[in-house]
Amino acid sequence: MISKKMKYALKALIEIVNNKEELISAGHIAEKANVPIKFLEQILTELRKGHIISSVKGSFGGYYLLKEPKTITIADIYRLIDGPIAWVPCASINFYETCKDCPNEDTCNIHHALVYLRNETLRVLQKMTIEDLAIGKFNFEEQNWSI
Repeated sequence: MISKKMKYALKALIEIVNNKEELISAGHIAEKANVPIKFLEQILTELRKGHIISSVKGSFGGYYLLKEPKTITIADIYRLIDGPIAWVPCASINFYETCKDCPNEDTCNIHHALVYLRNETLRVLQKMTIEDLAIGKFNFEEQNWSI
């Protein structure tokens, strides 16, 4: 399950992508995405620190994407907002830690199963982009996602 913070981050990014103006205010994003403004401001700060968006201050300011939406994957956003994609640290690529209760990963069937699950999840999250979400592009057969 993704966190509410992750869901709101995706909703905010969709609003930024779908915005016809060059800049969109936090208030406008919050209203269109039905996200509490205070929580949204924290999320926008994280997206800015993660170099996904930037902002212009002032009465005519707002937020905009730093990259093309077709290059921003859901995996990028997930790692930034929710952290590891793996369910356990020993199966993580970027946040790896050994399990203290497991004497040998090579013989641990749980480890092998969760690495497989991480790989399959990551495969989909790396293919799906913010642009896909914004335009509702979910032809899984065409994408050869085998879901």
